[in-house]
Amino acid sequence: MSRPHGSFTHRLLGCLAACLLCLTSLAHAEAPMAQTQVPGYYRMMVGQFEVTALFDGALQLDTKRLINLRQSEIKKMLARSYSGTEKMQTAVNAYLINTGQHLVLVDAGGGSLYGAQLGHVLANMKAAGVDPDQVDTIVLTHMHGDHIAGLIDSDNDAVFSNATVFVEENESSYWLSEKNEAASPAAWKRIFDAAKKTAAPYIKNGTWKTFSVGSPIVPGISTIPARGHTPGHTIVTVESNGQRLLIIGDLVHNHAVQFTLPHVAFDFDVNPKQAVETRRAVLKVLAKSKELAAGSHLPFPGMGHVRAEGANSYTWVPIEFSPLK
Repeated sequence: MSRPHGSFTHRLLGCLAACLLCLTSLAHAEAPMAQTQVPGYYRMMVGQFEVTALFDGALQLDTKRLINLRQSEIKKMLARSYSGTEKMQTAVNAYLINTGQHLVLVDAGGGSLYGAQLGHVLANMKAAGVDPDQVDTIVLTHMHGDHIAGLIDSDNDAVFSNATVFVEENESSYWLSEKNEAASPAAWKRIFDAAKKTAAPYIKNGTWKTFSVGSPIVPGISTIPARGHTPGHTIVTVESNGQRLLIIGDLVHNHAVQFTLPHVAFDFDVNPKQAVETRRAVLKVLAKSKELAAGSHLPFPGMGHVRAEGANSYTWVPIEFSPLK
């Protein structure tokens, strides 16, 4: 008689287990999906300086924006990196450096100029525990809208009311010139408009300052010329305790193509030939020095190293997510 009793017990236990599994599944199913991404900031130390990468958003760019290479080859390279072959996702990053004496922002994102795609620098800055009023210095790599439009709000007023904006002298004079605007392609009108609108409140307040490349901005923050993409395109260097980070701006627009083939240019380069020469020279230096680099359009947080892969060809090696140390 024990065998049927044991069989009944096993069946009963099995039913109870199944019920518990159903209840557990129901409980899990009730947890709502977040439907939002985590805050877009990442921190690391460069010597004694705290550097925070800030994600402004991402643009979906047509692959035809890359020039000097057949589209079939570009699409093949994008496919190899599991990137879109019709539209290229292009991150827009800004960088905040706390030197202990100054709070320096390098670029400010696209603000409302590109709709909901961009304009998240402020939210991510606040998520990182920083208020825009705390920023005292802003350095622009160049004056394209996705780097400067975040300096103003929807009323065209200055967002960073306590900051001085530093921009390379040739860059400022080029994009604020009515003569240059008249002589430029129609597609660039939006860039000139954004430049004038963005600079206006800072010029009015006396906080728009130009510099010659190589001049120190604040202790530990300096600049290197990187012309071609724009007339005054600038690399911002961050140096502390023998460590150096180079914020390379728009030196590279697409990591899957332009590291491997630096001769591939971007159709919004003001001087494509010079942009290619600059890219080749800087990538060579970065590969040799093994210094850390940060790019405005590299996959967030856009920080990593450049490794040589033969003559005039390179690979991007992104940093790993690490504890702050």
